[in-house]
Amino acid sequence: MVDPAGIFIGKGENPVSLALALANRHGLIAGATGTGKTVTLQILAEGFSAAGVPVFAADVKGDLSGIALAGTEKPFLTERAHKIGLDPYVLEPHPAIFWDVFGKQGHPIRATVSEMGPLLLARLLDLNDVQEGVLNIAFRVADDEGLLLLDLKDLRAILAFLAENADQVKARYGNVSPNTVGAIQRGLLVLENQGGDAFFGEPALDLIDFMTTDAAGRGAINILAADSLMSNPRVYATFLLWMMSELFERLPEAGDLDKPKLVFFFDEAHLLFNDAPKALLEKITQVVRLIRSKGVGIYFITQNPQDVPEIVLSQLGNRIQHALRAYTPREQKAVRVAAESFRANPSFKTEDAITEMGIGEALVSTLQKGGVPSIVERTLVRPPSGRMGPLSEDERKAVIESSPFKGKYDEVLDRESAHEVLNGQREVETPPPVRRAETRSGGIDWGARPAPRPAPRDDGGSSVPRAGSVRDRLPEAQPKKEEGGGWLSDIFGGGGGRRQSVGEAAVKSAARSVGSSLGREISRSILGGILGGKRR
Repeated sequence: MVDPAGIFIGKGENPVSLALALANRHGLIAGATGTGKTVTLQILAEGFSAAGVPVFAADVKGDLSGIALAGTEKPFLTERAHKIGLDPYVLEPHPAIFWDVFGKQGHPIRATVSEMGPLLLARLLDLNDVQEGVLNIAFRVADDEGLLLLDLKDLRAILAFLAENADQVKARYGNVSPNTVGAIQRGLLVLENQGGDAFFGEPALDLIDFMTTDAAGRGAINILAADSLMSNPRVYATFLLWMMSELFERLPEAGDLDKPKLVFFFDEAHLLFNDAPKALLEKITQVVRLIRSKGVGIYFITQNPQDVPEIVLSQLGNRIQHALRAYTPREQKAVRVAAESFRANPSFKTEDAITEMGIGEALVSTLQKGGVPSIVERTLVRPPSGRMGPLSEDERKAVIESSPFKGKYDEVLDRESAHEVLNGQREVETPPPVRRAETRSGGIDWGARPAPRPAPRDDGGSSVPRAGSVRDRLPEAQPKKEEGGGWLSDIFGGGGGRRQSVGEAAVKSAARSVGSSLGREISRSILGGILGGKRR
């Protein structure tokens, strides 16, 4: 629900709202298990959607999926709505889109290995400094030679290639130990066994697809099914960090807006900061501080405010604190710290209220005009208009079937990349991109379907066989050429090897063009913009 001041949250002594113009100043939703954090997340997501602001939220327990259908009228919800002055209290569905890394409970989400970059892959694989250095060499070689790193088999291929040709690699890029390569390969095997290989490949997610509205102008509520993903917290945290940093990279500066372009809810936020190296924590802080100028608001959801480092916590201007329990000295300290973060209200003692509040009650302080935090209000949180609780399997399938992205990400694409090149396999034609259908009102037609992907041609124009393996054409001498490109240029026909057909030359030229473009993305790595790299 939206009121003139923004999103109506609830009422204490006075109505409490979140100003849309200040919603990109980020926020925190905290509280013990079972105190109402998920419902608070839901009512904020509904409010942003109604205001035309797209939302992304991870659903770690499955409870958020009910937002796609209208809620059920219940006496205690109606009573609360009447008590806080929510009149009329409307029960309605919201434009939800379901996503799932594993493709079981929503549209598959994939990224290419090059998009993920060596920094986050190193954290994902829990590599040490030496291993991370070799991983960076692998990305650099792929960059220099136009080898596309799309999925894990491409990464395996380039690593194996470096190990087998360590002497040539050492002369130009530095030492590559086969033992170190083996350790990275074992890390990849563990990741594959945990299902992480499902995340890497094509078609890669276009994050702009999150920033859509329906024909009525309501923002899409993108819900990531994260219950299975949570079995590997490191994968979960790295995946969401990748999304956050990619948004930072891709979006232009926006300045002060009337409302955000996108709001990003990061549930189980403590997982992002657990065991994070100091350098990575500094970059996370920079993303949080700077991404608001791109029009993106980030809201962390966690049990205890102390789960978020103080340097990040200081960036979170909008705060909703549900009840905390204080049985141990550490928990009592957490209550005092949480209470001290609010502007005191003379009507009650904040520290006492944190331990006394019931389910669905919260201490709320939001930014007001001029960016000044409001006096804390002990607030009854408004009931949601969507369903509270999960959808059934059939209900979820019905929502997925009506999605505007049905068919866009479902089929895995496997075009020629590092694996095929290094093993002398066939080149595959790249299918044309699928565009989403637009309505005349500028929103998505939620009943539209993308055109089917044309079948690969078999007339010789779309697939050109390579002669022999790359390893058969490696230079035996020290890697130095009088003319041409890098030391692996023989792989791509840069030397005086066999003559190429016109079709071969065209396909290789296109591959080099795409590879160079991706190479620039690789060279900046992930978080490249804030690490000091520049787009070219």
